[in-house]
Amino acid sequence: MNITHVTKSIPQPAASTPAKAALKNEKAAHDFEAMLLTPVLDALQKTFAGDSEDSKTPGASDYRALATQALAQSIAARGGIGIAHLILRHLEPPKVSGGG
Repeated sequence: MNITHVTKSIPQPAASTPAKAALKNEKAAHDFEAMLLTPVLDALQKTFAGDSEDSKTPGASDYRALATQALAQSIAARGGIGIAHLILRHLEPPKVSGGG
């Protein structure tokens, strides 16, 4: 009786390149900035909206929250107020002068 042993290799995750890591960091920084902007924009929207009949409609607050979140993400993706830029600058490796 002849038994053949077959082994299958387990696929390894692709090596992360510095470019992929930079893109991940950039997305995370912009998402974080959007999270910080959302409550600020929501407070502004509530201030300017006033107390109308539309705000009492069922689900209106949910739609307002979605719109505010989308606005915050859009602002952050286009540069925002600079928070994402500061985070990305902080994540850069330190620059070392090459002395001989």
